[in-house]
Amino acid sequence: MDGGGCSMNGGGDGGGGESGSRLGVITLEDLDSFIEDDLDPDPSAFGAGDPGSGSGFTEEEGQGRLLTFWQNIGRGHRVDIPQDMAQPIQQLTTDIESSPSKEIVPFSLVTREEKCGNVMYEKRVYKKACWACVTVREDTYEQSICAGFMKIMRYICEQNSSGRYLGMTVPIVTVVRTDEAQVSLSRDVTVAYYLPSHLQDEPPLPSDPEITMETWPSTVVYSRTFTGPTNETTILREIRALAELLDSPDQCVSGSFIIAGYTSLAAEHRLNEVWFLERQ
Repeated sequence: MDGGGCSMNGGGDGGGGESGSRLGVITLEDLDSFIEDDLDPDPSAFGAGDPGSGSGFTEEEGQGRLLTFWQNIGRGHRVDIPQDMAQPIQQLTTDIESSPSKEIVPFSLVTREEKCGNVMYEKRVYKKACWACVTVREDTYEQSICAGFMKIMRYICEQNSSGRYLGMTVPIVTVVRTDEAQVSLSRDVTVAYYLPSHLQDEPPLPSDPEITMETWPSTVVYSRTFTGPTNETTILREIRALAELLDSPDQCVSGSFIIAGYTSLAAEHRLNEVWFLERQ
């Protein structure tokens, strides 16, 4: 990823370390518990379950109730969730219920910096891979990431050349850009989705012309975990916090960073990472 682009730009295939089958700072147990928190304790209350399983709602009614749930959350962020999101929202919700363990973007762990038993950050290598990307610009950062995420959701949920549901992977990443002093974020953000491994060689093409398919090169990433909402204030704070921990932050791309989200934008509890990308 350069200062104004979407793709990751890193340094080689990187050293060995652990497989990306674990999240390092974030364990799979953590991920499962956060994904479960994305949903109401009784998902059938929103009509997400099989209409014949006792929920009492038809498929259309279930979609409507889920859409209303998301619309109520969206209003809190001044985001409008349109009617055509009903089907993608239900499809993703059903997928989360039936298979809470999602494919994780693979990486190799190079080093882990710890202090007093706490993990401060990790150095990882992400291999060359295909991502679906969309760049959007709205009035606020939160509106921009929501607009981009909805476009990616539609692509995942059948609005692609295969006409099939592609399946969720984690994290969904957002490329954010700051001013030189790192005191404000650009309204332009890029939301990107890692194609599942079985689709990497032949990714379905998006129906939306604003979504592009990009091959991101192998990249060295410095990653730090944080929880809670992702807004301009929290993101700038986390960028500064990671910069203070690195011995040589000037070795990383400046003015452009990645926020990796492991949980839904509608989740009460959010599990995230901030990534710095090492210069090539």
